[in-house]
Amino acid sequence: MRYDPDRPVVAEEWSLLEEVEQIELVAEHHRRARIRLPSPRLHAGLHVTVENQVLLGDETPVAAALQRLMGEGLDRHDAIHAIASVLSGVMHDAVATMEGGDIAASYYREVAQLSAEAWRSQFE
Repeated sequence: MRYDPDRPVVAEEWSLLEEVEQIELVAEHHRRARIRLPSPRLHAGLHVTVENQVLLGDETPVAAALQRLMGEGLDRHDAIHAIASVLSGVMHDAVATMEGGDIAASYYREVAQLSAEAWRSQFE
C-alpha cells in the first residue's frame, strides 16, 4: 500500500494497519516527494491523526471540514495540513497553559470554523 495525501485512503486497507505502519507510509510519501520537514515523524503523525478522524465520518467535524476546505480551493494535502495546524495549535496551547478542559471540544470548534482563506493567510 502507498499513501497519497491527494487521494482518500481506502478505509478497509488503512484500518487494518497499525498506527506505526500508517505513520511510516505517510513518512515514506514525503521522502519520495523529497519534502523536507523539520520533524518528519511528527508531521506524519498529524497526517495519520487527521486521516483517521476523516474515516470517522460524522462522528467529528473533521471529514466535513476537509470537504469544505477542498471546496474553498485547497487540494486535499493542503486541507489535511490546515486541519493538522489546528490540531497542533490546540495541543500546543493545552501543554503550554497546562489547563484542563475539553481539548477535543476546542479542536472541533476551531476545525468547524477553519477556512481556506484563514489558513492561507498564516503562510503568506
